[in-house]
Amino acid sequence: MAAPLKAVESGADLQALMSDLAARARTAARVLALAPAEQKNRALEAMERAIRGNAAAILAANAEDVAEARASGDATSAFIDRLALTPARVEAMAAGIAIVRGIPDPIGVVTERWQRPNGMTIERVRVPLGVVGVIFESRPNVAADAGVLCLKSGNAVILRGGSDSFRSCRAIHECLVQGLREAGLPEAAITLVPTRDRAAVGLMLSGLDGAIDVIVPRGGKSLVARVEAEARVPVFAHLEGINHVYVDASADLDMAKSIVLNAKMRRTGVCGAAETLLVDRAAAATKLKPLVGMLIDAGCEVRGDDAAQRADSRVRPATDEDWDTEYLDAIIAAKLVDGVDGAIAHIQKHGSHHTDAIVSADEAAARKFLSEVDSAIVLHNASTQFADGGEFGFGAEIGIATGKFHARGPVGAEQLTSFKYRVHGTGQTRP
Repeated sequence: MAAPLKAVESGADLQALMSDLAARARTAARVLALAPAEQKNRALEAMERAIRGNAAAILAANAEDVAEARASGDATSAFIDRLALTPARVEAMAAGIAIVRGIPDPIGVVTERWQRPNGMTIERVRVPLGVVGVIFESRPNVAADAGVLCLKSGNAVILRGGSDSFRSCRAIHECLVQGLREAGLPEAAITLVPTRDRAAVGLMLSGLDGAIDVIVPRGGKSLVARVEAEARVPVFAHLEGINHVYVDASADLDMAKSIVLNAKMRRTGVCGAAETLLVDRAAAATKLKPLVGMLIDAGCEVRGDDAAQRADSRVRPATDEDWDTEYLDAIIAAKLVDGVDGAIAHIQKHGSHHTDAIVSADEAAARKFLSEVDSAIVLHNASTQFADGGEFGFGAEIGIATGKFHARGPVGAEQLTSFKYRVHGTGQTRP
């Protein structure tokens, strides 16, 4: 087990600390860019063993974090759910590492090749981004997900976890470092910022004199807003998940109930949780009441329009803000819309381009929804909770990118690469 990191006091020379971390990460990135797939996979295998072998230590560290969060009096149940680790969640981390190890190495893959009339051959080949800065809140598993995905894609990573998960992240990071050491890779390839000082975030956003190539924020609206406002390097934006489930008139009611309940209540604090239920006005008499009643009976507060309130007296009136809110809790907004066109219009106005689903037996309606809803992930007859890199077969994810440049949707190993062109000639010169 690696020696525990010592927390840096706020009075320390934070600028010097962060500059040193970044410089070492940049050096490590050059090594990783050339590391063979077999060596990276040996590190991942060792990390997987270390996570399983040190599960008790990880859970003990997490228990301290959770106890501290509860003692603060400010932590909601949804926040605690995001923060807390269980034996099953630790095992899921290890299993995710195994999946990442089994993914083909993206580095060096030639994605296109063509020959010019002058005889030159041009190739587009995948290369690492360099040094990735990941700033995240609450969820300690992000440390493992980000660390292994960056390693697989040949990138060094600087992790800055939330102060609430400080102990948990250190315990997980120790396992990752152990894997790097066993494979003979530089320990600075996966660096954890060893301080709770929030000024470290600002220094990362500055790019640390060009050492950081891209920033990935994972957290609430305020964190993402700060990153987008202050970052001096490119950002893979992970915006809030104002996700919708639209139930079409043609939908099978039992299927709709199953999907809606799972989309909202499986885990309310994840970014893939549904926050708004849209029901086709043509199905109001047969589908609205059962869906709303089911959610309330399951412990979910429903805030609805007039129709939803008439369908069940327990529904609270929705405000204008409810249609634009990511609750991350057992709360959902519900309303009637005029068919698939009405659903698309509502999502276009109020959605966050994250994840939206349609439940429908009408293939034409489904095709229209999937084609016209401008979100990173759109689903037909499936829960929004599948918005997860692991469920896409990526093993893990750094986040769900909601922008349109470079990466969109779950950001896995392949999305953490760029490309360059290799040109092969036989002495050609340009006239």
